[in-house]
Amino acid sequence: MAPSVRVRRVGFAAVALASVFLLSACNPSGNAAENFSGLPVASEAEPIDVDPESGGETDDVSEEETEGPTFEESDQPQVAWWEQGGQIALVIYGSSSCPSVGKEIHVLEPAGEGNRVAIDLVQRPENEICTMDFVPHTTIFWTPVEVTTTEPLVVEVAGYEVEIPIK
Repeated sequence: MAPSVRVRRVGFAAVALASVFLLSACNPSGNAAENFSGLPVASEAEPIDVDPESGGETDDVSEEETEGPTFEESDQPQVAWWEQGGQIALVIYGSSSCPSVGKEIHVLEPAGEGNRVAIDLVQRPENEICTMDFVPHTTIFWTPVEVTTTEPLVVEVAGYEVEIPIK
């Protein structure tokens, strides 16, 4: 085999391998992207108002959209679209020393067939001693590519079904 043919084959194999790695990066794993004590804080970006008389459009972004969803003290899990639907925020109130932490997200029914996911929580030892306070803990997941923000998303977590409305 001529050296130029080998070089081309090796080059082709390298490009194919690089493509596999790049494409796998586009489909995030189901593992939690972030975990932290407290509530998530929305981006502090200001809405942009452009003068329509100068050829632009007025951006009528509501204050709620720039601030993000609100999470209230509750004994049930709360979920919301986060980062314009690119992520899902899970907030669970409980003990600060033994928080309920999201572990992994699984697609149960893809978009068009139900748009449903399940979130598994980290299992804590039953004999663990916990403080009796009631504080929020947040877990952020990347939105799975098989679901959509254009349909309500049903999230099963900790024995509850929570519906996130259309984004």
